[in-house]
Amino acid sequence: MSELKLYSARACPYAHRTRLVLGEKKIGFELIEIDLANKPAWYGGVSLYGKVPALEHDGVRIVESAVINEYLEEVFPEPRLLPREPAGRALARIWIDFANTRLAPAFGKVLWGASPADREAGKKELGAALDLVEREALGKLSSSGPYFFGAEPTLVDFAFYPWFERFRALEQHSGFELPRAHERIRAFWSAVAARESVKAIANPTEFYVDRYRAHRPAATGAAPAAAATTNGREAKAAAR
Repeated sequence: MSELKLYSARACPYAHRTRLVLGEKKIGFELIEIDLANKPAWYGGVSLYGKVPALEHDGVRIVESAVINEYLEEVFPEPRLLPREPAGRALARIWIDFANTRLAPAFGKVLWGASPADREAGKKELGAALDLVEREALGKLSSSGPYFFGAEPTLVDFAFYPWFERFRALEQHSGFELPRAHERIRAFWSAVAARESVKAIANPTEFYVDRYRAHRPAATGAAPAAAATTNGREAKAAAR
């Protein structure tokens, strides 16, 4: 089987997802770092969207982190990172979609909302998303285990975790704090952070704080254009 190539960016939470899955499955790959603020012209031939992550394997190029991760699960099935039963896999996909469409956009809005009112609205949206994760996902699916589906991690855990690695930076940057009552989320966060695949590529909080400070939105008016380039994946949460 040919070697995998992963086109990634260190600061991108979506690329982070795929690196976690590759690490958890102990899959060897060539890492190619892409500067999102100054993408090479040739990268358009790898990813038509110009986004990361992008995976190249057996002559096929795949984009979108959720799609890439399911591809890796099918081609490299051990260790299993999706439930065995169809209903469980469907639930896993629902929560991955929730991370894409609810959690990530709210996180980005807190950071990069065009006005103070937008950023305050983002805090409410992020709080509501976290409430649902605590109550409807971890509260109902995880039983006594720390992960979304119990005692072992799945693609869902790795789909959510990159935003939690960035959460301390969000707190410092915006003042938003995870409610203390969210004990299930805290247990999930701690369990995933302790995994070797996660520790191997973890960035310190200051790595993210420095980037958020560099692109802090003005008190009024639109967020700076640079946020849509250097940190566009985190700022806009537009690509998966």
